[in-house]
Amino acid sequence: MTANPAYQITPSFDGFPIYELKEVSTNSTVVICPERGGIVTSCKLHGIELLYLDRDTFLNPQANIRGGIPVLFPIAGQLVNGEYEWNGQTYRMKNHGVARIFPWEVVDTNTDGAASITLALQSNSETIAAFPFEFELRFTYRLQDGKLAIEQQYINRSTDSEMPMVSGFHPYFATESKNLMYDTDATRMLDYNDKREKPFDGSLVLEGMVESAALLDARKPEISFPLAQGRRVHLTYSEQFRYVVLWSVEGKPFVCVEPWTALNEALNDKKELLTVAPGDTLDLTLDIALEP
Repeated sequence: MTANPAYQITPSFDGFPIYELKEVSTNSTVVICPERGGIVTSCKLHGIELLYLDRDTFLNPQANIRGGIPVLFPIAGQLVNGEYEWNGQTYRMKNHGVARIFPWEVVDTNTDGAASITLALQSNSETIAAFPFEFELRFTYRLQDGKLAIEQQYINRSTDSEMPMVSGFHPYFATESKNLMYDTDATRMLDYNDKREKPFDGSLVLEGMVESAALLDARKPEISFPLAQGRRVHLTYSEQFRYVVLWSVEGKPFVCVEPWTALNEALNDKKELLTVAPGDTLDLTLDIALEP
């Protein structure tokens, strides 16, 4: 599609149409599948693959993908009984919202100074049945200087009402270890296994944990942790991402480190929801890098 000596964008097919962003100088590539919820399926920075992907779930259009970087909107996490109430009416919504289960549209690609692709998702009759707001999401995935930046726009297309929302990402980082040391200034966590708040000292034993844990009180919008070949992943994000959720599955080689703007049940308890005025846009960012 587009190519120059420094940056390349290559479309291909792997069960679904995919796009590979490439930065030659840093041996870095990022693969995105618009049709499967605008998901990143591979993020290789400086020659090191950061992400886990269960290909069977990726190739099955009826399955929720286990792996990559799923997009969470307009909720992150779960709703009790899959329901929430808004303005006196009850709505049903699947875990983590609607953005990850609908195909996104490619609206732009660019290789001028970076390799980038912009995807868009617009509300439709099915999303409105679960989330009664007209919206448009525009995400630009930008590979530059060996770093992946996800630049997000949340646009309220409704004409007469504020749009409440939660934003989040669910990155599956490839690692055999479940017991990582996290560099963060968070000192408290909410353990969803027993729903108790507990001290957090920078480490968390994920073996035996079925549910996740959310880091509660970080002041700095960043976290880092070890991954492959002695390198550390460094996430930085907009200050609206107040929480980082940690989760894994026994016997699977990944740990999820998930920036969320609010916790489970936000649409029910009405706590810490972001709001976008009619016609307005909320801009957020998430950057993924390897520390030197």
